[in-house]
Amino acid sequence: MVAPVKSPGHVAAPGIGGVGESAARPDGTLKVAGEFAYASDLWIDGMLWGATLRSPHPRALIRAIDIGPALALPGVRAVLTHEDVPGRAAFGVDGVEDQPVLASGQVRHQGEPVAIVAADHPETARRALELIGVRYEVLEPITDARAVIADPERLKVQDRGGVTRYQPVRVGDVDAARERADVVVSSEFEVGIQDQAFLGPEAGLAIPSEDGGVDLYVSTQWIHNDLKQIAPCLGLPEEKIHMTLAGVGGAFGGREDLSMQIHAAMLALRTGRPVKMSYNRYESFFGHVHRHPALMRYEYGAASDGRLLYADVEIVLDGGAYTSSSLNVVGNAASLGVGPYEIPNIRIDAYGVYTNNPPCGAMRGFGAVQACFAYESMMDRLGEACGLGPVEIRRRNAVSQGSRLATGQVIESPAPLAPMLSRLETMPMPPELDASDPRNLPGGVSQATRGEGVVRGVGYGVGLKNICFSEGFDDLATARVRLEVIGGEATALVHTAAAEVGQGLVTIQAQIARTELGVQRVTIAPADTGVGDAGSSSASRQSYMSGGAVKAACEAVRADLLDLARRSLPEAAHVAGGKIVAASGAVLAAVEDVLGDTVIEHTREYHHRATERMDPVTGQGRSHTQLALCVHRAVVDVDVDLGLVKVVELAAVQDVGRILNRQALEGQIHGGSAQGLGLAVMEEILVTDGLVRNPSFTDYLIPTILDMPPMRLDILEYPDPEAPYGLRGAGEPPTLSSTPAIVAAIRDATGRPLTRVPVRPEHVI
Repeated sequence: MVAPVKSPGHVAAPGIGGVGESAARPDGTLKVAGEFAYASDLWIDGMLWGATLRSPHPRALIRAIDIGPALALPGVRAVLTHEDVPGRAAFGVDGVEDQPVLASGQVRHQGEPVAIVAADHPETARRALELIGVRYEVLEPITDARAVIADPERLKVQDRGGVTRYQPVRVGDVDAARERADVVVSSEFEVGIQDQAFLGPEAGLAIPSEDGGVDLYVSTQWIHNDLKQIAPCLGLPEEKIHMTLAGVGGAFGGREDLSMQIHAAMLALRTGRPVKMSYNRYESFFGHVHRHPALMRYEYGAASDGRLLYADVEIVLDGGAYTSSSLNVVGNAASLGVGPYEIPNIRIDAYGVYTNNPPCGAMRGFGAVQACFAYESMMDRLGEACGLGPVEIRRRNAVSQGSRLATGQVIESPAPLAPMLSRLETMPMPPELDASDPRNLPGGVSQATRGEGVVRGVGYGVGLKNICFSEGFDDLATARVRLEVIGGEATALVHTAAAEVGQGLVTIQAQIARTELGVQRVTIAPADTGVGDAGSSSASRQSYMSGGAVKAACEAVRADLLDLARRSLPEAAHVAGGKIVAASGAVLAAVEDVLGDTVIEHTREYHHRATERMDPVTGQGRSHTQLALCVHRAVVDVDVDLGLVKVVELAAVQDVGRILNRQALEGQIHGGSAQGLGLAVMEEILVTDGLVRNPSFTDYLIPTILDMPPMRLDILEYPDPEAPYGLRGAGEPPTLSSTPAIVAAIRDATGRPLTRVPVRPEHVI
């Protein structure tokens, strides 16, 4: 294992809570005690309550809207429709402004906002919604993604056509390689719609300001991107909108798109009073995007020894009615469509399409998750056809440093996939469970099985995920760091706009400041638009990007501090443990004594190395800045008579480059694995003719503590020389590999092909 190397000048004293230690979360106690203020807890005297009228139809023309009866209801202060949007009528996250603020002329998915209400009481607002009369002309919804590809001009949800993005990848000659192949395997795969299932519903508070602008307190993943979309729709300059991050109860991509932000602001500006909006759980299912469902066709050819010769792949991703993040989801699916394997001949056709199904966008591992289930299932099929075990077939084809991906991008930093697989293979297996305790059996205490018909299976999965934004996006983050003496103690204030969505970023920022500045007391300022853009809390990028920005700003502050110290202490070399230290290690002075009344402040931007757009014809290009690997082994018990599954254990090996906070890191791996487990065996938004059948946590199932098994972790540190501290983003990779590992284990136990997730009982028995 390659050991990370610290650069000179950032040495934190042991126990100071610096980089590499499991520093406590500053928000942890409040959250555990139930005292943390989430967006839904916001309150201000005199505020109104906002509510949204949504379409019951997935596709319909709006012939008339009558708001008169709602306006006449006592306590109602405003009822607004598309005619009341003060600025641009639509918005969008990727520069494609195709999502209406309020539906105009037609609705394109169930739950699309049609009108909004502000009232003195939330119940009054809900009653007002019932009084709004909307006359619809219902149309047949377009719901078949493959049919859209076959006839994109006729089956158009949007005027721009039926396809959001088509991205091919071409390497070598697939047809010629097919003639040489000794073994050919093929299959079709399907991934259902997964929801982010964050526990804190969409909520926020809009307060009109004296200058005619508005202050917004919202739960989001990217404050500045929200601002860029909100301002044109409100018809206001950005400087008249001040945004502050409210407490976020989870995100996982579901808060990258706007939800209630513009609506609350419109109502606040119309009424001149603060307006709070907070979705209930039912509405939340319609108020944010989901993971793209996927239909995939794969064909692999190999030599008799299992070495891959070609891959022929089609990936179809259903983005629903609007573009959202589909452009990037398609790019990820195409570029990572065959995973971390060396394949000399590749043909990939990846499509994103518009339908009247639920809108889909960013979700943890987006694009890569769907492809990973397919390519890992194919590796198992190929191994079986070649007489090789699941680990050996992967080891023989594994990429390493210097390998080329499907896009032609060379893997420049360590990619220890083969050693990771070997480490995973040698991990101890879990013991047999005590069948006398029904909690140990598939289905748990509520099921009829008593151990009869239960078969154990073992499966493996590998995931390759890009870190940070890709394809030529100028990815940046900004940090402002201020060092001064407060109450006799040197104190650092770190200010970024980076969204803390539960991942522990506030902890990491403080650890970096303690390490770089050598001081104990660090305060993290609220994230808001009073500082430059930090980018989104997505793509596993914030430790890399905002961490890099905080590190750079701290380095600038430290340099000024040492310059100040050298005026009286020429031998001052670095800062550690709150002291100015000489190169010999001798303590020269306390930081407080050097600073005195001086305040040192610096703002820095951090950019990762440039990437390239994928070629629109060949898919070639250095599209990613960093890549991360995780491998899983799953052990399951399956009742083959009842179709019930119990995941007994998950083991994972992941390369994280450098551990910044082990406890937080382990939590990320556990959490990502839990979401992968959910996709494997239970989580799916069920849709019929564009209508959602299970918009509640009663019917949309997510893993609980009883479903999540014990985990064995082996965390490796192969530093990336281009990244701050050598780190690799770690939050998303385990979501990729856990799903195919669990499904492979169920296949091993049942012998069933299992080409669709989530696996249902009828697929098993």
